[in-house]
Amino acid sequence: MALTNAHLIIDFGTGNLRAAVISVDGAVLGVAREDIPYIRDTRYADSIYFDPQALWDQILELTTTALKQAGSVRVLAITATSQREGIVVLDPAGTPVVGMPNIDHRGREWESIISDKEQVYRLAGRYPTSLFSAFKLVGLREGRKEWWQRLDTFLSISDWIEYMFCGVEHYEHSQASETLLYDVEQQTWSASLCELFSFPLSLLPPLTRSGTVLGTIRQPLAEALSIDPDAKVIVGGADTQLAVLSTHAHAGDTVIVSGTTTPIIKLSASYDLDEQQRTWTGRYIDAGSYMVEANAGVTGLNYQRLKKIFYPNEGYDVIEEELRSVTDFQCVASLGSLVADEKKPLIKGGFIFNTPVNHELSRAGMVWATLWDIACSIFENYKTLVSVTPNEQGYIWTCGGGMESKMLRQFIADLTGKEIRIRGNYRHASVVGGMMICNTALGIAAKQTELYEQVQPAAATQHAHFYNSWKEHRELLKQIF
Repeated sequence: MALTNAHLIIDFGTGNLRAAVISVDGAVLGVAREDIPYIRDTRYADSIYFDPQALWDQILELTTTALKQAGSVRVLAITATSQREGIVVLDPAGTPVVGMPNIDHRGREWESIISDKEQVYRLAGRYPTSLFSAFKLVGLREGRKEWWQRLDTFLSISDWIEYMFCGVEHYEHSQASETLLYDVEQQTWSASLCELFSFPLSLLPPLTRSGTVLGTIRQPLAEALSIDPDAKVIVGGADTQLAVLSTHAHAGDTVIVSGTTTPIIKLSASYDLDEQQRTWTGRYIDAGSYMVEANAGVTGLNYQRLKKIFYPNEGYDVIEEELRSVTDFQCVASLGSLVADEKKPLIKGGFIFNTPVNHELSRAGMVWATLWDIACSIFENYKTLVSVTPNEQGYIWTCGGGMESKMLRQFIADLTGKEIRIRGNYRHASVVGGMMICNTALGIAAKQTELYEQVQPAAATQHAHFYNSWKEHRELLKQIF
């Protein structure tokens, strides 16, 4: 039996971990997914971490499952992608000490140590907060001496996974953009930023380009997983960047990546910064491009969790069918999304409806309101983004599992006035991006479809009223909480 040439992609998201086997022409042959077992760190007000060894064991188990699903394949390459601000600390022997995900905020109480935030924004392309990796390390230094004293270096999560497969320590440029220790425009670690945080420059590993061939898989792993011992380990990148890559977007294009959070991104050939410091600017996958970003926050996660409440046993097709029966606002939702122009995020939210409860209020009406909240939050951030770097195209690319809803796509088209484009592989966007990187690194010219769906904006004047109502109710909730 002929073997299918394929790649192994490890994708470490915010909420779940997956191993995927994908053919060189883009067919997903096997996928295994599990939730990530985070641990609460009670030494801090808002901190969680993970045990890297337990996660590595989970990666190997998921890889074994995905390979079994894939059947007769020859794995040519292995790469990884991950949440952008998460890191893994290594000791001098290269043994992982602790993993800190993007949602770990152990450094929050030390944010004030950076007095010159303007300098950080100018060099690192983002306003300094505890979201970013440097503050996780500060929190470790100040509150977990037993871990800090073992620290020799740290890697992004995807770079750590690749290190575990081949033994080469490195840090990819798009991931380095999220550390607050990297000069985005100069594409190098910044001695001045390290000095601001009182970190030695020697703490930082060598920088590598996405698509670099690091070496071959460790032989014991090749034997344990029944993978070809010549399989190459290739530098991947941040999950958002790989998802954008899957759309085949070019410089000047705007892309909405709807996962757990929803970044709204403009690809640019120049280092564009916002005078009001509302947007982020980081490296894209290639050496000459930047990503300018506003982020609508945990929109996709909200939709997933509410689906489990209102439609626990139904598919998205059932939801879409019921949504078409909603002809008017039954309620308004505001569920804690981020708006770039606001100084503080909305940390409390909910549904607002008239009392007594209208007999027409339904689960579909509440999901409709949730999708409208997501669309309006995306639109607000889109407006901020285009005020910094205009979208001169007549379209917006979209991808990610959060774009499952066709109604959401229509809402976004109507609000932005732009054609929405989505490719058939949108659910596995970061995996497809990883496959494209592996193909390029190995010189594989596999044929991929250029087809995509289009959603045209409708001339629905009622949406202006709905949009204004959403803004009014959001302001009301902000005042309450």
